[in-house]
Amino acid sequence: MKLGSHWLSVLRQGVLRHAVAAVGFLLLAAAVAVQAVQPTARPRQPAEAQWVAGWAAAPMDFRELSANPLFTAAAPRPGGDAFRGQTVRQRFEPALGGERVRVRFSNRFGKTPLRVAAASVARSTGGGAISPSTLRVLRFGGRGSVVVAPGAEVFSDGVDLKIEAGQAVVASAFFDRAVPFATVHLQAPDASWVAGGNAIAAATLPDAAPLALNHIVTGLDVMTSQPTRAVVAFGDSITAGGGEAGDGSYPDLLATRLRNSSATAQPVSVLNAGIGGNRLLVDGIGPNGLSRFARDALGQAGVTHVIVLLGTNDIGRSVFVGLPGRPTPEHEVATAQRITDGLQQLVKQARAKGVKILIGTVPPFKNTPYWSETSEAMRGEVNRWIRSRQDVDGVIDFDAILRNPADPMTLNPLYDNGDHLHPNKAGHAAMAAAVDLRELQE
Repeated sequence: MKLGSHWLSVLRQGVLRHAVAAVGFLLLAAAVAVQAVQPTARPRQPAEAQWVAGWAAAPMDFRELSANPLFTAAAPRPGGDAFRGQTVRQRFEPALGGERVRVRFSNRFGKTPLRVAAASVARSTGGGAISPSTLRVLRFGGRGSVVVAPGAEVFSDGVDLKIEAGQAVVASAFFDRAVPFATVHLQAPDASWVAGGNAIAAATLPDAAPLALNHIVTGLDVMTSQPTRAVVAFGDSITAGGGEAGDGSYPDLLATRLRNSSATAQPVSVLNAGIGGNRLLVDGIGPNGLSRFARDALGQAGVTHVIVLLGTNDIGRSVFVGLPGRPTPEHEVATAQRITDGLQQLVKQARAKGVKILIGTVPPFKNTPYWSETSEAMRGEVNRWIRSRQDVDGVIDFDAILRNPADPMTLNPLYDNGDHLHPNKAGHAAMAAAVDLRELQE
């Protein structure tokens, strides 16, 4: 059985949009030390001040993505698979405002040391352009450059930069040595550019070329001295924002709803850790949910809550098991028991960290290649288990919100983006509205 061109196009869109040793010891030690050092010129912060994640992306291994035929056919990579003497600039929108920030540079999937020769952060004036008066050159333990060990991540020193929640920020990094593509993410499509030379201070990148993927910069933290909640939305393309071009993801719409709510007693940062095509149990497009939960969700600075919505791809891909030419190892065969056991592990991990966890039911997907009577039965069993949970802080019934009243196994036509799997803008808005804001304040 082969997927038709329509379904390949849908899956391809999901991937692109959403849908990445003495020397080693010293480098890792340096990375740890960098995060602990504060600029000496900065007055000491009040005791209650803390870093809280204002924006974050779930990274993936570029090599795994490039091996995926759907990705390879649709992601041209100008200049090859490495940066050489170039500046990379990325635009993103933090969900939390403040007056002091730091930026995370990741080499999580790198096999060689990553040297950041120079870096900066500034407020965006649109696209990849910046406001020169807001430009801040970043330092690392007081130095202008840093080497990030393979598998490690490094935060810059904090810099004074006033930003508002929802206001676009731009981070730039210059690589004076060859940097192979390694750690990437898909959260903000059409939001990264590359240009020759050291252009971290340029108001507009000269002769900039767009990048199909976002590289290396995976987070921005904001320093705050007031009580703040940080909510991580953890899931697949339905969380990441799979659907029509221009649709906001439900985490983005939830962040806007929280900012506009008079009932919100304190700031709440909403972080999107969704990966299009991601599965709970098995690696594929991105590391499996069980393996990445500790870093992508629980590892965010100041995290207080996690919303989990995973299982669609585990259940849906079960219909391909046993097809000719598609051998599947026994341990990769999804069952309702394995999925619920996996979700239970996430609950235990969150509890151990003192983080509150809410779980969403799996939305319907009839009339897609994922659907069969068997996969529908599996979805029903998983959702019954989720609805019965007494050991979580909340259940969000996305299934009930998104399903068609006339045929509960299908998406409501009002919320269907056309592929019968992903919600449209109205669907994402309905998902955001289904979240009880009081649960995120506790």
